[in-house]
Amino acid sequence: MARLFSGVRSLFRRYPIVTNSAIYGSLYVGAEYSQQFVSKRWLAPAAEREDIDYATIGRYAVMGTAVYAPTLYFWYKWLDRVFPGTTKIVIVKKLVLDQFVLTPYLLSVFYAGMSLMEGSEDTFLELREKFVPTFMRSCIFWLPAQVLNFSLVAPRFRVIYMGVCGLIWVNILCWTKRQSLPVAAKANAIETTKTATSIRNSET
Repeated sequence: MARLFSGVRSLFRRYPIVTNSAIYGSLYVGAEYSQQFVSKRWLAPAAEREDIDYATIGRYAVMGTAVYAPTLYFWYKWLDRVFPGTTKIVIVKKLVLDQFVLTPYLLSVFYAGMSLMEGSEDTFLELREKFVPTFMRSCIFWLPAQVLNFSLVAPRFRVIYMGVCGLIWVNILCWTKRQSLPVAAKANAIETTKTATSIRNSET
């Protein structure tokens, strides 16, 4: 076991971006796959069971590996360099920046990026409708989690801690993403699309 942890630490030191990308990509794939398995295979009646949507899982892999992992790696590297230590004022500064600067950016990239990969007609519809409730959930989850992270967790155990928290949060994110949009929002999106199509047709 000691050799295993030593090997993992060595990988993080030598290939930090690659290792972080592999971990976060795995978290996103694992979270989405587990949610699909539970909803489509385990809880669904036998006659209503569906196949796993691997295209969606692939999109989560791209988001976790190519977008989230590099962003988080450079963000926390910068945050620890600019605000070293574990004093109360340092922890508060890190919490405020993490929750009110990084999180809105990540949520915006997540919803808009997933919509682009899905080929949605309105790229920002889901972002508009789900940003606020998702941000509120992130405050409830991440503020206490990051207080523990910045104040109590030793740097050598931070990756393990963030991995556990990340797995829980990604499941919350996947669940929120899967929720249906309100009927009014869908109707507005359809009406907007029809209007845009009519304008283009009239111009031609």
